[in-house]
Amino acid sequence: MSEPLSFEKSRPHAQGPRLPDAEVVAPEPAELLPRDLLRAKPPRLPRLSEPEIMRHYSRLASLNYSISEQFYPLGSCTMKYNPVVNEAAAALPGFAGLHPYQDEDTVQGALELMWRLERALCAVVGVDRVTLQPAAGAHGEWTALRMIQAYQRSRGEARTEVLVPDSAHGTNPASAALSGFRVVEVKSGPDGRISLADLESKLSPRVAALMLTNPNTLGLFEREILDIAEMVHATGAMLYYDGANLNAFMGICRPGDMGFDAVHMNLHKTFTTPHGGGGPGAGPVGVKADLVPFLPTPTVERTNGHLTLDFKRPQSIGRVRSFYGNFGMLVRAYTYIVAMGGDGLTQASQDAVLAANYLRKQVEGDLEMPHAGPCMHEFVASARNLGNDGVRALDVAKGLLERDFYAPTVYFPLVVPEAIMVEPTETESKATLDAFAAAIKEIVAEARTNPQALHDEPRSLPVGRLDEVATARQINAYLQGQAEDPVLRWKPSS
Repeated sequence: MSEPLSFEKSRPHAQGPRLPDAEVVAPEPAELLPRDLLRAKPPRLPRLSEPEIMRHYSRLASLNYSISEQFYPLGSCTMKYNPVVNEAAAALPGFAGLHPYQDEDTVQGALELMWRLERALCAVVGVDRVTLQPAAGAHGEWTALRMIQAYQRSRGEARTEVLVPDSAHGTNPASAALSGFRVVEVKSGPDGRISLADLESKLSPRVAALMLTNPNTLGLFEREILDIAEMVHATGAMLYYDGANLNAFMGICRPGDMGFDAVHMNLHKTFTTPHGGGGPGAGPVGVKADLVPFLPTPTVERTNGHLTLDFKRPQSIGRVRSFYGNFGMLVRAYTYIVAMGGDGLTQASQDAVLAANYLRKQVEGDLEMPHAGPCMHEFVASARNLGNDGVRALDVAKGLLERDFYAPTVYFPLVVPEAIMVEPTETESKATLDAFAAAIKEIVAEARTNPQALHDEPRSLPVGRLDEVATARQINAYLQGQAEDPVLRWKPSS
């Protein structure tokens, strides 16, 4: 990296920022800490003036790739564009200044927002109730499976298996295993959709649920979803909807109408709350009537116009998140839904599908398309046709970084070799999509005429191509006790 570290910029006699006195008596560290935790001498911290520190971190911040400046072909998998009005709403003092221990009578506005958001989400996905507590999509998966588990136990059933397609998000088997289920994989057919024959062979009275994404991770709609729901329900199992791809058809069709019993929604993927990079998220779960008694506590209830938090739910699986979930995310999602309206949500999905199909057609002669189109909100291509000179999907991703595009998801889903998943979302212009397609064409041309140049990219970014083989060997040596900790960090020269 060309940018020096603050330690390297340090000047011995620089005057650092002066902070005001604490105005309280500060005890000596030795009075508070055990002797073995006390430093023998002060740490070596960099010495810089306040303007130098400000410029250093501003410079580092400017090196970040940002959706406010550039195109993310990861689409809603990371997060789609977040309207600034969402932030303005979440920053309103009446929302930002709330305390979770306030009396219910003083937070009626916040409860009203939660009540209305629940009603809106019920309408979008076609369920009877929604819990807003789960903090992310995977947390929603786990919450839904625990409700399904509790429901089946209440009927005297002890089902032990959860079915997961081979194209599923990795969080699906992880959530099932964490809930104590045995995970059974269901194969995809040649068209990329779930194989009904394989599904039928895996269904039994042992199965608690089938976890299904629709459209699936290949961007393909499960056309036989009604048959799938009938097959699953005939065995007494439940159908779970992984809502990661809800952005493809909100306002057009609803998982609840397809036969799904439980639905999780990634608010950041569908309703524009920030989450990329691991920030606070929200993964509400909607359920049909049979699962309502098992919703986490508390639920928001309205009685004679007064809103309350209901903790007295005897069959509830209990709390799954402290307080009432990530409330700020709920404000952002509600703002987006109200601003868009029903017609706006429908238009967003239609535009997302149109953008994905347009881009797919632009690059299908350059990258291999393993499954026939049209696609939904995303498509999965393969770089397998570029492999003669050792060019892989990773090289395409690095080439896009060199050309000022963020890299798409690569090597997922696992059923496609050298997979490149592209999701442009509904907000990108035709000019941006054309520029991305032109970059792909340039990369493919370079792969065929000068593959070594592509292997060396990115060349112009702060961080170039990392040596993955050397890193793997170093980690392996460390695990075997043959090398020092391979974590890269700055160390003083003396």
